[in-house]
Amino acid sequence: MTPHIEANKNDIAKTVIMPGDPLRVKLIADNFLEDCILINQVRNILGYTGFYKGHKITVMASGMGNPSMGIYSYELFKFYNVDNIIRIGTVGAYLDTLNLKDLILVDASYSNSNYAKLQNSSDNKLIPASKLLNKIIKNTANDLNLPIFLETVYCSDVFYSDIEDFKELSCKYNCAGVEMESFALFHNAKILNKQAACILSVSNSFVKPDELDSIQRQNSLNTMISLALESSINL
Repeated sequence: MTPHIEANKNDIAKTVIMPGDPLRVKLIADNFLEDCILINQVRNILGYTGFYKGHKITVMASGMGNPSMGIYSYELFKFYNVDNIIRIGTVGAYLDTLNLKDLILVDASYSNSNYAKLQNSSDNKLIPASKLLNKIIKNTANDLNLPIFLETVYCSDVFYSDIEDFKELSCKYNCAGVEMESFALFHNAKILNKQAACILSVSNSFVKPDELDSIQRQNSLNTMISLALESSINL
């Protein structure tokens, strides 16, 4: 056990699907997995292990933001011997070519966060996803005839910001949208020699008057969930 995860080591699969929202975790466990067991509820960060098409899979919440993702992904990689984490979440689009519920496979995460600097003195501001996981996810999406955009995203530490300029981020840093967890996940995978990927569904736009409400964000992203699960059985 760790200070944040109460599971025994053998309760957690080698591959973890990781939404931010604990209620999305429960939705996946209830609707996609068989023979589920609850393996974590410390701080209400729910985690379940079950089987998807005969393959053992753990689904566990990360919470919101780099610090929360940093804690849970580090502990899973370091102390529970998890090999692969696939984050699934939502992204605010910076490009007018992206529509609600479009899927983004994150190629790299750019951030001005101090997470990497404080964690191990790294000055990296742009961290790539794992090439192997991304190749598997991309091939799985092709097999399922699912359009998916391979993009760099901006990973922000601040949800309500008065100074972040999405036009500069999209043009200068080639960021297609913004989310809040991929940078810490990719950093932890890199330093611990693990695999990490991030699949995102567009939930709102900074260039169009489009937005999913909180219930839609929680309950209507089954295509992204299915892609992550199908990819996990191809590992």
